[in-house]
Amino acid sequence: MSLEIERIELVIFDWDGTVMDSVGRIVSAMQTAAQLAELPVPSAHAVKQIIGLSLDLAFTTLFPTMTVAQHQRLFELYREQYVERDPTPTPMFAGAEALFLQLRAQQKRLAVATGKARKGLDRIFAETGLAHYFAITRCADDAKSKPDPDMLLQILTETRLAPEQALMVGDTSHDMLMAQQAGIARIGVTHGVHGAEVLQQFQPLAIVDDLAQLQNLLSGRPVTMPA
Repeated sequence: MSLEIERIELVIFDWDGTVMDSVGRIVSAMQTAAQLAELPVPSAHAVKQIIGLSLDLAFTTLFPTMTVAQHQRLFELYREQYVERDPTPTPMFAGAEALFLQLRAQQKRLAVATGKARKGLDRIFAETGLAHYFAITRCADDAKSKPDPDMLLQILTETRLAPEQALMVGDTSHDMLMAQQAGIARIGVTHGVHGAEVLQQFQPLAIVDDLAQLQNLLSGRPVTMPA
């Protein structure tokens, strides 16, 4: 497939596992919250598979027999663990801001499509100072959960762009399937949750190992990727 960066006007990023290295804290916080809620503690692998989904869908996937009361308790415990108690670092992946700067210099608009809640993304933006790079954001409480294409379709509607003018960057099958269903080209990043063998199933334009490789790919030089 050929990546024609000139036709791309909007680059849409997933957040957790794509821009921010937060997978470790998500796993740790979910396992601790489950233990405190007296629910079966999921494996690290199981938790990684729900990263990117809304919390409601993540909970019902991991704990299908939980009661409404258990759901509310787990929600409170997970939020507390992730935001306040879990010490696992959540740094930005190397090269994130350099990539944003380059894309802005190329006159590209940037967006975020994330399974995070709006409150969580706002908190991260306040901590990192990165909000000014993004023209539009969609979170779990703004749209149907990934892999439903709703949040991407909302972004296209608000920006008045056609699917072929956008590009989705993500690290999970949820991101790739969401973009595929929205008719948007996609690039997979393997430094998050899913490896190349999973991402490749969704016919991405490319699969890269890190944001430095992605920056090179999006530099504007003609690049042809293997079909």
